[in-house]
Amino acid sequence: MSAETLARTAIAPATDAPTDTNEASLGALDWTKKLVSFDTTSRNSNLGLIETVRDHFAARGLKPHLSYNPQQNKANLFVTVPAANGATNGGIVLSGHTDVVPVDGQDWSSDPFAPVIRDGKLFGRGTCDMKGFIGTTLSLLPALLETRLREPVHYALSFDEEVGCMGAPYMLSQLRDLGIQPAGCIVGEPTSMRTIVAHKGINAYRCCVKGQAAHSSLTPKGVNAIEYAARLICFIRDIADEFKAQGPYDQAFDVPFTTASTGTIQGGIAINTIPALCEFVFEFRNLPGVDPKAIISRIQSYAGDVLLPRMRGEHADADLVITEIAAAPSLDAAEQDAITKLVRALTGDRDINKVAYATEAGLFQQMGVPAVVCGPGDIQQAHKPDEFVALDQLDACEKFLRKVVGSLKAESA
Repeated sequence: MSAETLARTAIAPATDAPTDTNEASLGALDWTKKLVSFDTTSRNSNLGLIETVRDHFAARGLKPHLSYNPQQNKANLFVTVPAANGATNGGIVLSGHTDVVPVDGQDWSSDPFAPVIRDGKLFGRGTCDMKGFIGTTLSLLPALLETRLREPVHYALSFDEEVGCMGAPYMLSQLRDLGIQPAGCIVGEPTSMRTIVAHKGINAYRCCVKGQAAHSSLTPKGVNAIEYAARLICFIRDIADEFKAQGPYDQAFDVPFTTASTGTIQGGIAINTIPALCEFVFEFRNLPGVDPKAIISRIQSYAGDVLLPRMRGEHADADLVITEIAAAPSLDAAEQDAITKLVRALTGDRDINKVAYATEAGLFQQMGVPAVVCGPGDIQQAHKPDEFVALDQLDACEKFLRKVVGSLKAESA
């Protein structure tokens, strides 16, 4: 879809697209239940879900593209419903991730992968984050196929979003190879159907510190890996404190500055042994406009220029290595972007909403595809025991997506 077309649509959105009357298809609720029944916790394969959806599209004459991880046990899916003239370039992407977070150690009232309805809510892992959105998009496929589309609609389903948006880059690389360049993207993360125009970037790293073991009574003969790891951890905290005290700030975020923190640490074998190894994981979440490369450069410089020479002064074999685990860019949608205007027009939401959590929208924007985030459910329900999506949220999402489809309807010849 061209920016001009999207902008026109945003100003005067069309009526709802026709409903499906010729095919006994699953509705949004049934599709969501079906998707939730697949245990796609990030540590597991998602191929059962992806292949089910692939076959659903293929049975209707569409041509899904799958892109796999190196182990070939996970896949993204991208498929296009062409425009009436056969065009597959431009148009709108409906994007969602298929993986979910673990349920380990959580106290659920019912089986998290056997969704149930109670009190107007659908309970199950992923109902909110974000199989409710994916299920609703799939339920709209018959309407899409029956509509004479002016521009194409694309479905983008990814893997491993929950562990750092690691799957979507494979899909976006495939799209570049195929020469597909959508004009806009709606990422359906749970926003209570609000229009989210910005989010922070996330950057995750693992630091491995190699010291030298020795009896604790002979500390000068060893290199304490835990102590040097602690020095770097405190430096990372100093950077976090600096951002908190000095900014930059964006008050539209609930936490209006860039943050940094250490999440896990392991090291040492006994109280009377100088620890030879220590490993910790840290992250920082940057505001749009704050360069993540500059932050990690400061951390690496302190590690390499200050800590490492001291460590090797104590033992030549000491080492300190920082490795990137995952990175997802921030999102900063422009109000003049046609997709922003469209989603605002169809939802009626004019507020400036920004969130601290990361999504795949930043990856689409980095590819040159303007994106916004808008989907059913409340992010506060995500990742918790008894996760749920309210049924009225699924209904609101379905109405919104029908308006999207309707806005793409070609004029009669």
